[in-house]
Parts: sequence; structure tokens; C-alpha cells
Amino acid sequence: MSFRSFTARSVGIVTARAAIGSARRFPRHGVAGLVMMLVGWVCAWLPTHPLSAGSFILLWVGFIFAVDELVLWRRGTSLWQDHRWKFVQLFLFSVPVWWLFEGLNIRVQNCHYILDQPYGYRWTSLTYNLMATACFSTVLPAVMEVASFLTSFAPLRPRLVANEAEPVIPASWLMREFGGGIFMILASLIWPHIAFGLIWLVPLLLLDAINAANHRRSAIGHLIAGDWRFVAALALSALVCGFFWEMWNFWSLPKWYYTIPYVGFAKIFEMPVLGFSGYLPFGVELFALYQILLWLTRQRDDALPF
Repeated sequence: MSFRSFTARSVGIVTARAAIGSARRFPRHGVAGLVMMLVGWVCAWLPTHPLSAGSFILLWVGFIFAVDELVLWRRGTSLWQDHRWKFVQLFLFSVPVWWLFEGLNIRVQNCHYILDQPYGYRWTSLTYNLMATACFSTVLPAVMEVASFLTSFAPLRPRLVANEAEPVIPASWLMREFGGGIFMILASLIWPHIAFGLIWLVPLLLLDAINAANHRRSAIGHLIAGDWRFVAALALSALVCGFFWEMWNFWSLPKWYYTIPYVGFAKIFEMPVLGFSGYLPFGVELFALYQILLWLTRQRDDALPF
């Protein structure tokens, strides 16, 4: 055997062993996430199961870890792998974010909850609020993880990289955006049965304008830079999560259902078909709310890869 052949064979053996080792290491937290999803899914669709009340948390924490593994596979980096505190912080920030939407829903009354009656003794005011808070903590990280995955593909990869400065937004544009948010919140509060859809756009316009005015990352900054992919990726990410939210909710208990005037027909799961369009601005709203909370806590880096 020649020296060249021996060397090539040796390199091949080493490479193969490295590949096997890499394959063994690959699953990591992704496998744990998939197991959690499977267990949570089974418990969610067995409403009399003692774990059914906590199945939402199990499902979505598992989903988040599984998608984070996909992000790591695609990018070589992920929030859990390299920015663990920011990963945890997404869960913490998600709580006030979704409680805000719960507060908005009080006026428009589009979403309602059904608790698990066979185990109704568990749902005191304290246990309900603690369980709801735990469930709400998964919303923001789920959407941001999906966005991190989707933006790893060229068609949805933003033109502006994560740390690139956005263009300066004219004050007149910011005033229009902020003014639009004020108009929408007033309209939805005065005519909740007619302008109910507007209330879900209020945080987007108001907070996005504040972010841009404070030179933070914003949807309007990306759009003025011609970067529509950024907004599209966030919108699509929320829609993807929305599909799984609605699917896993359908046969679950506790669960939610909707009463939406004028568009409550042709349902997919519990959500009217047209209602799914509400998920599109929701993803961008979550990003705006995340940036606001970072600003309030005096943090510049969001650690998001898109």
C-alpha cells in the first residue's frame, strides 16, 4: 500500500469516526424536546388524564427545544446553545406580553376558555393565574425560534443583518404610524363589535413607532430599507405557530374557542379561516413588544440571528 493510499484511508477512517460521533451528539436537546412534545400531545388529547392541565406547557416547551435544535443544525448556533440567558429571558418577557393581549381581549371578547370540569376543583383563582402565566411564557420564544429557523433559508433571509443599522425614519412617518395606533385603539374600544380586529394591531403600530424613534430594530425600519423579508418571516412564523396552537387545542381540555363577529364561519379547528389572518401581524407585534421590553430593561442586544 502506498503512503498516499494509507494516508487517504487513515483520513477516511478518522472522518467516519468523527461523523459517527457527531451523529451521536446531534440530537441533544432536540430529542428531549420531541419526547416532551409527544407526551404533551397525548396528555392534551386525553382530557381526563391527570396531566392534561399541564400538557400545553409540556407541548410548547418541547416544541421550542425541538425547533432550537433545528436552528442549531441550520445555523451552527442557537439561543439555547450560545445565548442561554436570552433564551430564558424570552420566556420571562412572554408573560407580560400575552397578559397584555388577555387585557385587550376583555373589551372585544373574541377568545374564551373552557376549563377541565372533571378536575374543576384545581381551578381556583390562584391556580388558574399561575397555570395561565406558565402557558403564556411559551408564546414569545416559540415564535422567535420559528423565525430563527425560517430566516436561515435564503428566500426569507432578511437583507439587513441582525446588527446592521436601520435607516433613519422621518419623524412624519413615525407620527403617522403612532397616530394610526392611537386611532385603532380608540376605535376598538368605542366600537368593539365592529372594530374588534383593530385592537390586535394596536401594539404593532404604537410600539414599532416607539422602537424606531429610539433607534431600535423595527418593522418600519426594515420596510423603508426595502427589507420585506424580515416582516414576512415574522408573520409566517406566527402563522406556523398558530396552526399548531389551534391543532393541539382542538381536542384538548382546558381549551379555548372564539366568537368573532361576521367572520365566524368555515372553521379550521376552533379558528375561523379568516381569523388565521390575525396571526400575520401578531408575529411582528411580538417582535415589537420584545424590543420594547429590552429597551425598558436597558438591553441593546436581542441575540436573535435575523
